[in-house]
Amino acid sequence: MPTSTSAHRQIRIVITGHVDHGKSTLIGRLLHDTGSLPDGKLAELEAVSARRGVPLEWSFVLDSFQAERDQAVTIDTTQIWFRTATRDVVIIDAPGHREFLKNMVSGAAAADAAVLVVDAAEGLRDQTRRHAYLLHLLGLRQVAVVINKMDAVDHSAARFGALSREVERYLAGIGLTAAAILPISARHGDGIAAYSDALGWFGGPTLLEVLDRFDAARPAVDRPLRFPVQDVYRTDGRRIVVGRVESGILRVGDRLLFSPSGRNARVTGIEVYGTAVPPMEARAGQAVGFTLDEPVYVERGDLASHEDYPPQLTDVFRIRLFWFAARPLAVGDRYTLRLATRRVGVTVQTVEKIVDTDTLATRTGTVVARNAVAEVILRTDTLVALDGHADNPATGRAVLVDGGDIVGGGIVGMEGYPDQRRLMAAPRTANLHRVDHLLTPEVRARRLGHRGAVVWLTGLSGAGKSTLSMRLEQRLFALGYHTYVLDGDNVRRGLNADLGFSPADRAENIRRVGAVAALFADAGMVAVTAFISPYRADRARARAAAEAAGCPFVEIYVKASLDTCERRDPKGLYAKARAGALPDFTGISSPYEPPESPDLVLDTEVEDADACVARAVAFLTTRLGLSVPDSTPDGV
Repeated sequence: MPTSTSAHRQIRIVITGHVDHGKSTLIGRLLHDTGSLPDGKLAELEAVSARRGVPLEWSFVLDSFQAERDQAVTIDTTQIWFRTATRDVVIIDAPGHREFLKNMVSGAAAADAAVLVVDAAEGLRDQTRRHAYLLHLLGLRQVAVVINKMDAVDHSAARFGALSREVERYLAGIGLTAAAILPISARHGDGIAAYSDALGWFGGPTLLEVLDRFDAARPAVDRPLRFPVQDVYRTDGRRIVVGRVESGILRVGDRLLFSPSGRNARVTGIEVYGTAVPPMEARAGQAVGFTLDEPVYVERGDLASHEDYPPQLTDVFRIRLFWFAARPLAVGDRYTLRLATRRVGVTVQTVEKIVDTDTLATRTGTVVARNAVAEVILRTDTLVALDGHADNPATGRAVLVDGGDIVGGGIVGMEGYPDQRRLMAAPRTANLHRVDHLLTPEVRARRLGHRGAVVWLTGLSGAGKSTLSMRLEQRLFALGYHTYVLDGDNVRRGLNADLGFSPADRAENIRRVGAVAALFADAGMVAVTAFISPYRADRARARAAAEAAGCPFVEIYVKASLDTCERRDPKGLYAKARAGALPDFTGISSPYEPPESPDLVLDTEVEDADACVARAVAFLTTRLGLSVPDSTPDGV
């Protein structure tokens, strides 16, 4: 294995494509044409091919397993190193058989760029499209396409042109643009390092020239520190935290934050096995151990980072998933999530969409079949630390495990979900102390005739929350209750005027409203809120704020389908969201998590507003034990 230098920065390239389209032959030829074959290897290949009575077979270079030679298929990923004029290249050969897609994904997941091989005679096959989609799914954006076996189509420029256009259309459909589409004949070496007269009509680059043009991925060392804890050793009275630096640099003296626990301590020393002089730093890719200045509790699965650049904390996220298992994935299923060294139970909350990798058509559903691609919302049993894949691939990939078998894998997306670390941040109230009122809730209740409460209406925009909340307020007031509505639009004109509509700002909006509603309830009012409040975690915090004040919290789900809400579109917001003018819009580009066990459901597709309000009033007077005064105030 050569050693990379700054002038020869290493790049990892995965070779993918349908079985028998020539991947292994291409790799063997690349090694030959770059002078990377070991001495005597060519003679060995010629001898083996002669014994078998076949022409020189370049794929024998790569097929290191005897089983593969016998079956003439590649069943696992294999890595081979060679050097071009400008860089060191690690070639990752990925199997093309449908049965070995799991291996293909594991190979592609470690690559910086890809070469997609297409047989000039057979053209695009289902597996070719599936591989291309998986490259997109894994975040690879540097993809070259080689139209191989051009000798089998008489080096036809017309055939190359037609296939190139088909490839371009498919890649464009999944958001990829090929870095180059090249005609080659791997068996004869045409188009690898040079073109012959047979392909002289092609004026483009050779494959080696394209490989040299690929950008090496951003070095992991330039990203924020991520150190998944593998284990904690106890030796010589010391506790040594061991693992691998996945990104960034770990230095002696660094103050580390361990997630999700939130504990922190300073690094006092770094230890590397077999090294006499302890290093002062460890970089991405190194497996090391380190000691801390405090005996904080650290365990396998924790993720260490610098305090200034922590990972996100969440119990819900989206995964762009490829499903391997014979048993389909379904909403409500339980699995074990592997994320770096973390293992945690996870429930399939929602299947957002299922993608046909052949036609690229998407559909909704609740079941994902084997070898299908889907976008799925997962909810973990406890908070986990992670990064969106675009921010840090090392901590943005995950796999699902069922009974010890890997059944699916994909990349993490946090679009539409807030970082719960910020929401959980300890309040800056170290020098503040709770001040109790002289008026107790009982005293207020005797004066007002009822206890305070928070009535929380949640649902999609257009479901009818504002309409119902205002009528509910009017009806309760008419019955003698002291009540007030906190409406989303009104609150954002004042108290929350500084907040935008990002997932984090929306979560903060609900946090503040929950706190204010709890104060209203503590004052004896029936505080009715009308907020989409899309995240369950935010509504749980609002409930906790009310209950901390000793007040009842009633969650009412104002139910209406997205189609219905979009047809109503009372504020024209859905139209703007569909036009792209409103990013992170709930139901369109941002998730909505319906209540799992609401106290009351008002289905506005089934009942009109009067019927919904009547049911709400009846429920509240019973559930909250509110006494109805004998008389109704005048003028209402």
